[in-house]
This record gives sequence, C-alpha cells and structure tokens, in this order.
Amino acid sequence: MSRASRVAFQGERGAFSEEAAVQLLGCNLAFSPRPRFEDVFRALAAREVDYAVVPIENTLAGSVHENYDHLLHFKLPIVAETKVRIVHNLIARPGTRFGDIKRAYSHPVALGQCLRFFEKHPEIKRETYYDTAGSVKMIMEEAPDGAAAIASAAAAEYYGAQIVKRSIEDDRQNFTRFFLLARKPPARRSGVKSWKTSIVFTTRNMPGALFRCLSAFALRDINLAKIESRPLRGKPWEYLFYLDFFGSVQEPRCRRALEHLSELVDLFQVLGCYPQGA
Repeated sequence: MSRASRVAFQGERGAFSEEAAVQLLGCNLAFSPRPRFEDVFRALAAREVDYAVVPIENTLAGSVHENYDHLLHFKLPIVAETKVRIVHNLIARPGTRFGDIKRAYSHPVALGQCLRFFEKHPEIKRETYYDTAGSVKMIMEEAPDGAAAIASAAAAEYYGAQIVKRSIEDDRQNFTRFFLLARKPPARRSGVKSWKTSIVFTTRNMPGALFRCLSAFALRDINLAKIESRPLRGKPWEYLFYLDFFGSVQEPRCRRALEHLSELVDLFQVLGCYPQGA
C-alpha cells in the first residue's frame, strides 16, 4: 500500500479545508492541521508535508487576502483548485436541546454568514473563536455551559457531537474556492481540457499602465477569471495585481501574452498553472 500523502491546512480536523483536501487528493491522506495560514505555508516549504490546502476566496466574504501575500512570498506553486459548498450547522454536545443553547462559538466569518439565524434567535449570543471545527472540539473537550458551535457536519461527526440545527447559513450560494499547493509543479498532465493560470505583477505608476497590461490578454482573446489588487509592502499607495485567466502557459497565445506583459511590468511571477476546478 502506498504511503498516505501528508496534507497541511489551517484549523482543526473537520475543517472545510479538510473536505477540500479530500476532493483534491482522495482518501489516502495524513492530515496535518496548523493554527495559522503562515504555518501551513511554512510546513510545506520545510518538507514537513507533501501538500497544502488553503482557501483563497469565498462567494460571500470575498478574498482571503493573507493567502495572496503568502503565495507571493513562499513561491509554492498552485497545482489544483476546487470549490466547497459551505454549510453551517449548529452543533452541541450529545443530548443538548435547542432551548439549552445560550452561546454559539465559531470563526468570525462563519458567524457573519449566519446573521438571520441570530436575528431569529436573539437569546443565543455570538462568540468568536479561531476556527469553525476548533469550536466543536472546544465544546466537546471543555463542555462550557449552554454552548454550541457553528461548523461543518464533518466536524460534528469527527468529534462525536450532535447537530442541533442544519444549514443555518443566510445564503445557500455559499462556496469557498481552495488552492492545492505543492513544492514544485507536476509533470505535464495529459487529458486536461480546461486550464487556469494565476499570476502576480506590479505596474508602473503612470496613466494607462494597468490598461496596457490587461490589453496583453484582450488582444489575444484570453478570458480573465479574476483580478485582485493588494498593497505593495514598503511602497505606500502602490499595488500588486493578482490575476487569474483561462488558459495554460503552454498555449502559444498565452505564452505570448505573458511575454508581452513581462515587458510592461516591474515584477512578474506565475503562481501556478492548473486544471480548472468544477
């Protein structure tokens, strides 16, 4: 039997990142949860794990800006992406009745995605915690009085907790996009029909600079999936631009677009070229 792939992610067992890892890599995995996103990147860079899974954007909360910064700093290539439907459940210790619950712990983003539930049940107070799955682990280990957690069904199952109310999130169209990172890009993969490429660049601070950069793609009919700006550290009011486009760096038109772009910018880096996620 082959060795299980070691995978790092932020949070505790049962986190949505763990679900993303299974979608990306299958079931023969050895999970290595880490407390912070930076710890996840460091674990992969130090060869403590084989892969890392990190969230990069949510359809409701937007981008995970910290991870954009880590992608540039650590230079660990993106090798795949996936999307996970985020279902928030009210979870408590077995035998707990809904009327017993006075506090609900979870990550601030998760709490913010369940505001209608809290409006409908003002007797339940929101309590911030560092992680969704971690909040389930905490209530099971520490048994605080009147406490529940908001997390995934997988977290409830993993820690032996009880789901008191299912799917309490405000919006059912709640998805998080995750990246799979490795230490080096895989060999050229055959049979992939649709590719995406992620890059980062800085423009010169002059009129029309960003327009000219984007024209490198428009002139070649390359469809952009996303563009995100982040402050450039050490240079106030200057920005990095993170861009995803549909296509592979192996395609001649994409290669020419990137060559064109590199002539217009001060900094340019390919973050990854990977199969387009479903």
